[in-house]
Amino acid sequence: MTAQVCVLYFAKSAELTGLRAEPVAVPTPISSRNLWNLLLQRHPSLVILQGHVVLAVRQCYVTIGDQTVTLKEGDEVAVIPPLSGG
Repeated sequence: MTAQVCVLYFAKSAELTGLRAEPVAVPTPISSRNLWNLLLQRHPSLVILQGHVVLAVRQCYVTIGDQTVTLKEGDEVAVIPPLSGG
């Protein structure tokens, strides 16, 4: 089963992809690591954020790992790189 989700890119991830948002068909359920890998396949430039990025699904932070994420049609997935500043 797949779900069409809206992937939102913030800060450095928006810079790297050239996008603020895009629709993506994602198999569901999926591990957060596989979700990140799917985004890396679409945008290899995101690799420089590897290990420093978190995802947010329905406005809840998800660490990249073995955690299973069940996505629904129309969900928002945000790519949130580390924030700079103080």
